[in-house]
Amino acid sequence: MTRGARIASVLAGTAVTAVLVAYYIATWVVNYPPAVDAASAPSNDVTLQTVAAYGHSPHSSWVSYYVKQGSEWRHSTVINLPAHSLVHITIINFDGQSGLRNPLWARPIGVVGGITVDGKPTSALDPDAASHSFAVPDLGISVPVLGVGDNAPNQCATAAPCPIGTAHTTTTFTIRTGAPGHYRWQCFVPCAAGFINGFGGPMQTVGFMDGYLNVA
Repeated sequence: MTRGARIASVLAGTAVTAVLVAYYIATWVVNYPPAVDAASAPSNDVTLQTVAAYGHSPHSSWVSYYVKQGSEWRHSTVINLPAHSLVHITIINFDGQSGLRNPLWARPIGVVGGITVDGKPTSALDPDAASHSFAVPDLGISVPVLGVGDNAPNQCATAAPCPIGTAHTTTTFTIRTGAPGHYRWQCFVPCAAGFINGFGGPMQTVGFMDGYLNVA
């Protein structure tokens, strides 16, 4: 191969790489689902649900969060919240128990007044029984979410969102939003089946297992 051909080959490879990087940024990194005004006035109640499988194309097998807007479930994890406010969050979880890599995350951190799990005040979960978590690192918040037992009857087997009549757990807690900002939140449980170490795929995709709190 001549020197000119080698240079042309390198330039072509560089161009292809640049196109792929641009495609990744455009379709993965900054392609967010629509923001949802989920906090219902006057008490700033936000309801989320977690499901074992999205059930729709193109990622039907991916684990996911949903957020409730009025009476409708929205497939989004970008949530608009008021600044300097108490926000009461309910997470209805239809997914099984994945377990925590770090037992430290079994205790709620940064919440106002603790958490309840299925109506009972809870200071910590059994790390092996956790399914997901709701964590906002910049606000110092981390809340574990109890999973549905393997032997629980009537488990959700439909495409998301799951019917409330199927097996689930309910976690409630209150956070304080603080100053206006764009805060990343995510699940720290490695629950992405089929990906290395349980991370990747839904774990790094806004709209599935991480998102943003738009606080204004």
